[in-house]
Amino acid sequence: MEVAPRDGLQNEPELIATADKIRLIERSIEAGVRRIEAVSFVNPQRVPQMADAEAVLAGVPRVSGVTYAGLVFNDRGLDRALAAGVDEINVVVVATDTFSRRNQGCTTAEGVERWRVLAERAAAAGLPRTVTIAAAFGCPFEGEVAPEIVLDLVRRVADAGPDEIALADTIGVGTPDRVRALVAGVRELAPAATRRCHFHNTRNTGYANAIAAIEAGAQVLDASTGGVGGCPFAPAATGNIATEDLLYMLDRMGVHTGVSAERVCETGQWLGELLGKPVPALLGRAGPFPA
Repeated sequence: MEVAPRDGLQNEPELIATADKIRLIERSIEAGVRRIEAVSFVNPQRVPQMADAEAVLAGVPRVSGVTYAGLVFNDRGLDRALAAGVDEINVVVVATDTFSRRNQGCTTAEGVERWRVLAERAAAAGLPRTVTIAAAFGCPFEGEVAPEIVLDLVRRVADAGPDEIALADTIGVGTPDRVRALVAGVRELAPAATRRCHFHNTRNTGYANAIAAIEAGAQVLDASTGGVGGCPFAPAATGNIATEDLLYMLDRMGVHTGVSAERVCETGQWLGELLGKPVPALLGRAGPFPA
């Protein structure tokens, strides 16, 4: 799942033009990406970079086999997503009350109830539904988040029958042992749901966590071209794992993705020029191997 257009750009201080967001998505498709988290339908005053969600979805190519996901937090967001023609929705439930209040203006329990309402509405509209448990590996305000708290939250969100459950290391504090335990827990508690993971490389554990997730049975990994991204409501939450660096590792391991690391690398360099700063991804600096 390519998340640069949404999670990657949402924390950038300078507004990115709609046309450039569309071009980023087009380039991702040209590289072979088939699932893209393109937009979020949130309050534009809180996340100005996502204010043009409808315009972005109106301008992206509608290609057979390519799906666009939108992040929604409430009924108003889902109304907008349905009107804009998203292919799937992602609803976030935060594992701690403090972060949930700052991120979404509600407690974790209220977030679970919002998810249930949105899941029912989206199902009626025929949209696939992902629920993401944010701060699943640690909270910037409350510190450690015990695995049993996360797994209890998995049980509660699974009652609404999600198509996919994602575990998000929102601030990049996770380690492979915790990843294995939580992915295995999701597999046991919600066997019908696709297992997805979202990692940040803030403390240089993101790629190790990605491999641990695969080994534990994760089926989808989020990544951001160039390694750009962060959460506006979490201090120092920088750096998604980079799509091109992840692809290089998977390619060398013989894991087939259908996505060209070379093409994504070129897009990462283009994105760095657009943002006016080097991107965190390393493949663009070192190049592929063998050359």
